[in-house]
Amino acid sequence: MVVADGGNERQIGYTFTQTKQCRGVNLSRTVTFPAPPAGAGGASAATLATNLYDRIRADLLDGKLEPGRKLQIEFLCDQYQAGQTPVREALNRLTSDGLVERRDQRGFAVAGISASDLQEITKTRCWLEEVALREAFASRSVEWEEEVVLAYHRLSKVPRSLSESEYKENPEWERRHREFHRALIGGCQSRWLINFCEQLADQLYRYRQLSVRRVFPKRHEGAEHKSMLDAVVAGDAALAIQLLTTHYRQTADIILADADLFPPSR
Repeated sequence: MVVADGGNERQIGYTFTQTKQCRGVNLSRTVTFPAPPAGAGGASAATLATNLYDRIRADLLDGKLEPGRKLQIEFLCDQYQAGQTPVREALNRLTSDGLVERRDQRGFAVAGISASDLQEITKTRCWLEEVALREAFASRSVEWEEEVVLAYHRLSKVPRSLSESEYKENPEWERRHREFHRALIGGCQSRWLINFCEQLADQLYRYRQLSVRRVFPKRHEGAEHKSMLDAVVAGDAALAIQLLTTHYRQTADIILADADLFPPSR
């Protein structure tokens, strides 16, 4: 049995008494079932909490939980089949990630979007990844170059969309795409810098998913990625940086032109 204990949930045993009458005499017995040992019969609480965080986070990034939507605890408990405590813990972590907002006296809501926010994220990502890519060239190694070549090769073998006539998300392409961009800056030898870049990549991924059907037919991403690879292999740091930052700015410009996301002011 799970009970609330000061805002937390814990597993406890339970007891019941069985009574029956025999020849006019009431006979009773008490049976106690102890709580199962911690970790028995399933994943640990920490593992379940992390899994819940990952599931909500994926839905936020994919746009399944719309920007500005109020995140009611009861709804999330039902949607993800979880208790209130792990749901609140997940929301607190997602608030730190910038994907959820805590509103005074009103609970939690999906982080909103705005043109200025997208422009700021894009500008900051360009700044940081320019530094990372420049550092990768400064400490250039055969291993780094091979990682970039291999990541590009894997990406180039996967179609952008699962349908040729219309956009249909291909999760494998998204994974390979992230791996390629991570490989480009992976040679900078700074895990902190890479982590900051990854956080910004997540934020931009959310915007891109909200406008992906507009972005898809307007891009020739394969050619853009190939040009970046060629600049890395040629050892041309300035060209590689220019191509990378232009790549990000073009994505932002296409999203900003999406009237459904950012209606023109009257």
